[in-house]
Amino acid sequence: MKTNISIRPKPIWLKGALLLALAAGMAAQAAPIPLNARLIARPVTPGDLSRAGLPSTLEYSGGLNTVGLGTPVYLEADVNISVPPSTITNVSFAITQKPIGSLAFITNSPLGTNLGIYEPADKLLYQVAGRAVLRPDLRTGEFPYIVTATIATTTNGTTNVTFTINAGVYLGYGYCTYCHGSSAPADIAKVPFWETTAHASIFTQGIDGALGAHYSQSCLQCHTVGYDTNALSLADGGFYATSLAEGWTFPTSLTNTNYFAYMQANYPDTAGLGNIQCENCHGPASEHAYAFGNTNAPGWPRLAVTTNNSGDCNQCHDDPTHHVYGTQWYASSHAVTTTIPTGSGRDQCVMCHTAFGFVTRINNSTSNSLITSFAPTNTAYAAINCQTCHEPHGETIPLTNPHLIRTLAAVTLGDGTVVTNAGEGELCMECHHSRDGGATNNVVQYALGNATWAGGSSFGPHDGPQGDMIEAANAITYGLAIPSSAHRLTVSNVCVGCHMQTIASTDPGYLLSGEHTFEMKYYVTNSGVATEVDQVGVCNQCHGGITSFNFPVEDYANTGVIQGVQTEVQILLNQLSTLLPNSGGVVDGTVKTSLSVKTNWTKAQLQAAYNWQFVANDGSLGVHNAPFATGLLKASIANLTGTSVVGGLPDAWEIQYFGSITNANGAPNAVNASGIPNWLAYALGVSPNVAGVNIPGGVVWASGSGAVGGSTNTIQIYTAADITWNTVVGTSYQIQAINFLGGGWQNVGSPIVATNTGSMSYLTPTVGTKQQFYRVVHTP
Repeated sequence: MKTNISIRPKPIWLKGALLLALAAGMAAQAAPIPLNARLIARPVTPGDLSRAGLPSTLEYSGGLNTVGLGTPVYLEADVNISVPPSTITNVSFAITQKPIGSLAFITNSPLGTNLGIYEPADKLLYQVAGRAVLRPDLRTGEFPYIVTATIATTTNGTTNVTFTINAGVYLGYGYCTYCHGSSAPADIAKVPFWETTAHASIFTQGIDGALGAHYSQSCLQCHTVGYDTNALSLADGGFYATSLAEGWTFPTSLTNTNYFAYMQANYPDTAGLGNIQCENCHGPASEHAYAFGNTNAPGWPRLAVTTNNSGDCNQCHDDPTHHVYGTQWYASSHAVTTTIPTGSGRDQCVMCHTAFGFVTRINNSTSNSLITSFAPTNTAYAAINCQTCHEPHGETIPLTNPHLIRTLAAVTLGDGTVVTNAGEGELCMECHHSRDGGATNNVVQYALGNATWAGGSSFGPHDGPQGDMIEAANAITYGLAIPSSAHRLTVSNVCVGCHMQTIASTDPGYLLSGEHTFEMKYYVTNSGVATEVDQVGVCNQCHGGITSFNFPVEDYANTGVIQGVQTEVQILLNQLSTLLPNSGGVVDGTVKTSLSVKTNWTKAQLQAAYNWQFVANDGSLGVHNAPFATGLLKASIANLTGTSVVGGLPDAWEIQYFGSITNANGAPNAVNASGIPNWLAYALGVSPNVAGVNIPGGVVWASGSGAVGGSTNTIQIYTAADITWNTVVGTSYQIQAINFLGGGWQNVGSPIVATNTGSMSYLTPTVGTKQQFYRVVHTP
């Protein structure tokens, strides 16, 4: 069927306007994508070599701009990931400045095209345009090497980016002591703290046999200063070059006299470059020392002291299968922390969202709480990496803090709650708690349009209230005593105890979950389909043989069926969301996956919305603290639906069927004509006053007499048994079950060895329709 459309002639001026608008639209579409080009030194780690199939003889690199003579600088020119690669026509590299007499030149990079952008967060922003290598041959003095990369494109024109390199020789930490020793001002006295760390003695312990018989010469590339066997590096003053000059060789027998009694006495210069020292992370110190006091020397302080590149640590710690902290970190969410809350005006955000901001806050804040008036001045982006959480110089007193965690100070939550019992997890809680102050104050001030936190006015707990959740604090409780799980009291180091659980190298989730990935799940891909797997190993120490976080515990949602805890929490989230307004301000009864909170919402709606966000943003769907999460949601639902009696049914429902909220027949456990308790009738949506109600399969209920579902009914049980007993450290406990007393006891799961004195809980599904008895036997 044809449709005839009448088109009226348009005025000449309108035609002109349309043409101009069309031209403007075409111009907008044709606008080139910004190149955002950069030139960097790409780190190269042992893990890079194995993952990309590169030669094992290739030298590692921390990606520093201060390197030893002859050390390769793996130059990499990057551009915006949105730029079509086909539009990049040429990338060329040139040395535009170098020391007088230098014969250094640019060569092709040995890094393959299958080795992508290094930093996980940068992979979201950049793509590799070209690579090259420079090996400095002279100390830079007052003329550092400057390399320029010229990037030509068909759509974005041509741009130049530069990178400055300082080259020098290694001196050993003895030289650093002159300025950074015990007599130096407190803010730069680094050496005395470093001397107490494991870095300062790793080589000594190795050749003295303290690390075991596996210690060999292959360990020296990381455990000594400037160990580079390349012929061009023999003038770098590093461990390898010095050992050749002094004639030291790796000992054939690892004994406790190798270092102090033999090596220091006979090969003092080589011994002075043993262990992991300042220059391993900061680069050779010769030019730093040369520039001291020379205010005309360009590039002072000529040392990579401010680098937050993870390559600085991962040039050694990304080395599967035995040094894998960096490898694990690659799989973490910390490695791809969002870059959005950085830059000018984001002073409050960067205190948690970037490495620079967090370190500056911890170093300068007197109260280590998240909400302070202190704001870092460095708002540049750097992912949450090794140096963010660990203080590498050892200034965090390693005798009581062997992992060099940056701070273990008590954490003050937004409502004033002070957390002192989280152990190493207190570092996590520095950021993983509500940014927006106290919950009650947030609701009140947001409605008035006032500031709710140091950065302005924002509703809700923000994105990571996990600390508040596990501590059962800083939410809207309506004056009720809402129960809490014992996780905060029983899990060692709280967050760390679960999220950094040790994963066996034989586990499919190895390097993908636990430890420095901080992940509690991983994905297995078969035939192109990715399946999520919960890493429940640490949970089984207390909860028995569960295979998923979504295991049945209690009928939190009052549906009459005990479902997985995460399912129960999601049901309550959905129920609560139906009682809250949509983006247009109308309570439409629909399930919502996000809330668009407005200042004109009622107090009850704002309070409920805060709790909804609190539970949703926690992200665990009840695993962190199921009683508290479900208690908050049910209290919010009750407050919105008009439940006057704590633990009672909605007033409107009781009035509908019993005429009054004080009628005893309307009590939750009262049984009327339906033959089932009122709470179950309400949950099932049936009348409590109508006889002959059919109970759906899978519903379990019990009267006060102990008869379950009626003495002649067939019972379908969808629940679990939770066995709890007192424990003694080192004792092995075996759960056993039996269907009837007098039969033979059967083991349930494997023996569990107690790691603490206190109590232990084991959660196991019950067996269909059969009765089940349990006992715990122990050895010894």
